[in-house]
Amino acid sequence: MDERFGCHTFSTGSQKAKKDSEQMIVSEKIAVAAIAVAANFAAGAAQSQQPIGWGGIVDGLAVYQGKADLDDGGDFSASRAFLRTGIINRFADGSFAGLVLSYGQFSYDFGFPGNQPWEDVRDIRISVPLRFALDGGASVLISPQLRWDYERGASASDGFTYGVFGGISWALSPNLRIGPALGVFSEIGIDDLEVFPAVLVDWTFAERWNLSTGSGLGATQGPGVSLEYAVSDAVKVGMAVRSESIRFQLDDEGLAPDGIGEDSSIPVVLSLQYAPNPGVSFTAFAGAELNGELKLENAAGREVSRQSYDTAPIAGVAFQLRF
Repeated sequence: MDERFGCHTFSTGSQKAKKDSEQMIVSEKIAVAAIAVAANFAAGAAQSQQPIGWGGIVDGLAVYQGKADLDDGGDFSASRAFLRTGIINRFADGSFAGLVLSYGQFSYDFGFPGNQPWEDVRDIRISVPLRFALDGGASVLISPQLRWDYERGASASDGFTYGVFGGISWALSPNLRIGPALGVFSEIGIDDLEVFPAVLVDWTFAERWNLSTGSGLGATQGPGVSLEYAVSDAVKVGMAVRSESIRFQLDDEGLAPDGIGEDSSIPVVLSLQYAPNPGVSFTAFAGAELNGELKLENAAGREVSRQSYDTAPIAGVAFQLRF
């Protein structure tokens, strides 16, 4: 049976194509795990600088991706928005425990109405970040997570995954903290749990310069590295490169009813951040998404189509509030 995606006809993928696709997913998720741990690691370091006791965090992101041509015809654009909120209890030794909830939506606009693989995708997460301080400047991070990724109209339970990220880091100097981490996570449409290595790094290598594997743009999702320069106490400029991949359950209509969709890319952005005080920051950024690819699997788990898309412009804003 043939399926259409964009304006090109694709035949159902073979088992070899499915295996190759799963191997690519594993490679992408290794990177995803790296940033997920690193983002929590960076957040934990920042949280430890806050007053002891209970506190809260609210942050958000809105980004627009301009039109991108698909390699076999057609085009699409997309917009994304995330909102995250949580409470954190900080202790005198630098340890903390918290509960964080987030909601996100990806909205896709394909250039051929009635011939599109999916439309609006929801992303819901619940995590419990925990950090324990050890002797010698070491700390252990553990962050269990529940997640739901599904197209609007699909069952949220069909898009359910779970996992845990954990790692240990050491302060090798006042300006460098580094250590290994590991993620174990389930994946939609894949039976086995995936295990992903990661590295935690937060390095102020020169005055006003910082390199980290943390989340450089507030609530952005995806692995990468951020380089920042502090122009002043309130203003920072930076560049971030990361690999993003979202895999989600589809509804019972469209080109692959009850199938699975995936969107992956490598965004490269320049950013400008303004933080008038330690509890508030606002960020604007612009750049491009490279190496983009859309994949579609049917309900049986067979790959229906895979299309690369051209470099696409992106721009957005982010904010973070701590109290």
